[in-house]
Amino acid sequence: MPSYDNNLSRRAFGSAVGVTAAAAAVGLGAAPARAAQATAGPQEREFRAARGRHSRRPNILFILGDDLGWADLSSYGSPHIKTPNLDRLARQGVRFTDAYSGSATCSPTRFSLYTGRYPGRVEGGLAEPIADRSVGLEPTHPTLASLLRDAGYATALIGKWHCGYLPDHSPTKSGWDEFFGNFGGALEYYSKLGLGGEYDLYEGDATYKDLRYYTRIITERAAEYVSRDHGGRPWLLNLNFTTPHWPWIADGDTEASAEVERRIKAGDARALWHQDGGSVEKYRQMVEDLDRSVGEVLKALERSGQANDTLIVFSSDNGGERFSYNWPLSGNKASLQEGGIRVPNIVRWPARIDGGQVSRVPVFTPDWTATLLELAGTRPDPAYPLDGANLAGYLLRGERIAERNLFWRVRGERALRRGDWKYYRGKTGKDQLFNLAGDAREQADKAALEPARLAELRAAWEKTDAGLLPYPA
Repeated sequence: MPSYDNNLSRRAFGSAVGVTAAAAAVGLGAAPARAAQATAGPQEREFRAARGRHSRRPNILFILGDDLGWADLSSYGSPHIKTPNLDRLARQGVRFTDAYSGSATCSPTRFSLYTGRYPGRVEGGLAEPIADRSVGLEPTHPTLASLLRDAGYATALIGKWHCGYLPDHSPTKSGWDEFFGNFGGALEYYSKLGLGGEYDLYEGDATYKDLRYYTRIITERAAEYVSRDHGGRPWLLNLNFTTPHWPWIADGDTEASAEVERRIKAGDARALWHQDGGSVEKYRQMVEDLDRSVGEVLKALERSGQANDTLIVFSSDNGGERFSYNWPLSGNKASLQEGGIRVPNIVRWPARIDGGQVSRVPVFTPDWTATLLELAGTRPDPAYPLDGANLAGYLLRGERIAERNLFWRVRGERALRRGDWKYYRGKTGKDQLFNLAGDAREQADKAALEPARLAELRAAWEKTDAGLLPYPA
């Protein structure tokens, strides 16, 4: 088989990797596959492990953007969004071109990260996404945080949880020592009103009043956390931004904020969807604010003297929404087309991984759970086997990753990737087959030309699906 080598007041608080080549390629109408891979620029080389290095167990900073599309960073080809801090992070580490979220919406992907398993293995993961208090991540299920805490790590989650509501579900019930953030899938950035009109900013399990722009608040909290003395213990911080998720409100947009807040209080159940708001320009401002916020946290980490021994993973919980720059991918959030699940993914660990590298190995969210457990010196609970692949050998020792299946399931859609080939069935019910190496836009259906391959990948998808919980009727 083939393998790969490779948070007071309502006032606001207080050179890209390969972008020139990528933007030029898109502007010139380059082949979709080449643009979709965000071809390595002159400062990048194909990934090679730096063998023979040793270090202590790393601190782990896992940063999630919310609905950030695959090409929304300048280092991934955006011609109009400038993300110098994330581009710098990529220059100092590894940029993955073929990285995927665990699902196509917010909470299922978070389930896949926290458990290392397909969302469909647990009841809460069947909600796409969680929209009420009926389900959540059960406290009895081992998580990345609980396993690392048991191995001696300090653990914290700052930002969006979206894996269930109080009183039954909470980060502090599932392995995180500290929680500061919101429980629901979205909130208005100033008032902190959530989807049901509830106030949704918490410290632990108690509400915390702060009416500044949300991204400023959690950035401040995260910078404080990474600067802290944890008594010699390594730490895990899940930093989950809501940016650039709707409503389309940037820092300083107090008039738009007040209007959305008014509508929420008037009983408009869809006010937070902000269907009559936003623009490409507003979206640009939100992504660039995310980039500045990440930069602030990274500066705090540098000042603390811990940067060399901190493993950072940056990604998104799913593909982009309607203002996202996704070219050349098809589809958006909620779809299993590439635009709904392919995401930016950057890894940096100066002590063990060289910078300026690009990897084309297909990876997805549960892989990072398995990998981080290994790097932290612990193991998964054998009663809850992982679905992700452990990438530690690849990243640190140059071990080859055998070809495998990446599996996704959402209501009405199915997908499986093996090597360059992707099996996809959308809501039309038609089985399709695409070769992503030459057709990342998924326009050239090879099903009729490759019937045996189609049947093989469909059977593989159905075998995995048979082991998951069925969707409720």
